[in-house]
Amino acid sequence: MDGRLQIFTGNANRALAEAICHELQLPLGRALVSTFSDGETRVRLDENVRGSDVFVIQPGAAPVDHHIMELLLMLEALKRSSAQRVTAVIPYYPYARQEKKTAGREPISARLLADLLVTAGADRILTLDLHAPAIEGFFSVPVDHLRAAPILANYIRRQRMERLVVVSPDSGGVARASDFRSRVGGALAVFAKNRPEPEVAEMLEMVGDVEGRTAIIVDDIISTGGTLLDAAAELKRRGAARIVACAVHAILSGDAAARLIASDLEQLIITDTLPVPPEKLNHKVQVLTVAPLLAEAIMRIHKDLSISAMFV
Repeated sequence: MDGRLQIFTGNANRALAEAICHELQLPLGRALVSTFSDGETRVRLDENVRGSDVFVIQPGAAPVDHHIMELLLMLEALKRSSAQRVTAVIPYYPYARQEKKTAGREPISARLLADLLVTAGADRILTLDLHAPAIEGFFSVPVDHLRAAPILANYIRRQRMERLVVVSPDSGGVARASDFRSRVGGALAVFAKNRPEPEVAEMLEMVGDVEGRTAIIVDDIISTGGTLLDAAAELKRRGAARIVACAVHAILSGDAAARLIASDLEQLIITDTLPVPPEKLNHKVQVLTVAPLLAEAIMRIHKDLSISAMFV
């Protein structure tokens, strides 16, 4: 790209955008992103972006639909302002758990969002730990899909925990847990669960030995915390000596944080793809930043370098 690198953000996670800019030693682009008196979203760019390579950082944080609208309007404004290329940086891709129909007369919401982003002007997507990797195929533009596993695994290795067993809370996360085990060592255990309805999970059985071991539960998203709570209780019942949970995206809806903090979990390790309010943090919660990872990816995209080389 010949254009200069510029970075903008909406209001979903400004702290993360500022941390990324700090890593890149760039100023955050000036823009007005607010709300009109009637509740409609207002966007105005206060920078010249003509011919620039622009990145807009905006995860799907609550209120999700409002922040999606901010992102769509920013993309539209950038394209109309003659930006050379616009990349939507979406650390947490919302609606990712609605990537298929589970019953009749339901939308495929993740596909609709992909269409909206491209229509609004996104030339490229940069995201982190998609709940369903197949979502990449919903886009007609390039998608760079990063993983936070190295960040979480490096933290676990620094703690020098012994007799590890990496636990997948469901069969769908086996590949994720297996990759994590290859990074930290130890054994592997897997829970089988059933979802009778959305956001409700029933633990059925577990394969693997956890007695006397340090169990590391690995997941991509913590929403209500029900799956983690059930897994932690079952691991405790089966004799696990210590129980730690790692997750990339901490939605922590409702009282999830308080319930997890009061549970058998010794530590909850998450990242800052989504903002975590101070009242949901305590000594049990460790927040790791993905800013250096996203900053390196942004610079590589800007310079037309390989993203895959980051994970070799």
